[in-house]
Amino acid sequence: MRPPLVILSNRAFRKNYYELREGDFILGILALKHGEEYLYTDLYARGVSAYPPLLAQYLARSKCFQAEALKEFFPPETRVIRDRHDLIRALNEYGAYGLRKVVTKQNRFNCGLGIHVWENIEDLYNQVCFGNFPYPFVLQPFFPNITDVRVVLLGEYIEAYARRNPFNFRNNLFFGGNATPYQLSEEEYQFCQRIMKRGQFPYAHLDLMLTGDGKYYLAEINLRGGLKGASILPEDYEVRIQKLHQKALEDFLQKHPDAILKE
Repeated sequence: MRPPLVILSNRAFRKNYYELREGDFILGILALKHGEEYLYTDLYARGVSAYPPLLAQYLARSKCFQAEALKEFFPPETRVIRDRHDLIRALNEYGAYGLRKVVTKQNRFNCGLGIHVWENIEDLYNQVCFGNFPYPFVLQPFFPNITDVRVVLLGEYIEAYARRNPFNFRNNLFFGGNATPYQLSEEEYQFCQRIMKRGQFPYAHLDLMLTGDGKYYLAEINLRGGLKGASILPEDYEVRIQKLHQKALEDFLQKHPDAILKE
C-alpha cells in the first residue's frame, strides 16, 4: 500500500483525483465548478479527508443545503422549495400559521443579490409559475426590524458587528449599509459554536438574525466572506487563515510522516 497523498492545490487535485483513496488528505478549499458538488460525495465515500472538511465546503456553496442540514438553527418554517408542490404546501401551511410576508433566497447568490421579499406566497407562486424564478430556493417568514450580525470566527479570533441599511431591508454593506461593533453574548457565541460543530466548520463567517425578543437564528454561514465593516485587516485575516491551514497540515504529517506531498 502506498503512503497517503497530500493534495496542496486545485491543480494537484484535478491531476490526482482518480488516484485518491482512503487516508489521503486535501488541504484547502476545492474550486469546483457549479454542478460538480457530487465530487464531495465521491471523495467522502472513498474515505478522503480534507481541511476544511468536505461537509463544510459543500454547505458553504449552497443556501439550500444549509437550510436542510442546519435546519434546527434557522427561523421556524424555513424550508427548501424544489417545485410547485413544495410551494403549494408552504402556501397552505404558512396560511394556517397566519404567516403572510415571506423572504426567498436564491441558492447560489451572494451580497444580498438573491434575497427577495414578498407580500404573500400567492404573489411568489404566480411569479414562479409565470415568470423566471428558478428552483430550488429557500423560503422563510419575513421578520421586520431584525438586527443583522456578522460573526467572524478564526481560531481564537472573534469579531462581531451589526449591519444596518435604513433604506433597504437587505443589510449588505456593499449596497449602502453601515456597520457598528457588536458584543456577542455567551449564549450567542455558544450558538455559533454549535452551528460550526454541526457543519464541521473549522472557521467561519456567520450571519445571525436577532429578532428583538431575545431570539436569534442563523441566516447564513460561509467559510470565507467579505471583510467590509470588520476591524480585522485583510492581511491579518489571510495570515490567520494560513496558520490554521498550516496547523492542519502539520497535524496530518505528524501522524503520517511518510505522506507524499502533491503541489
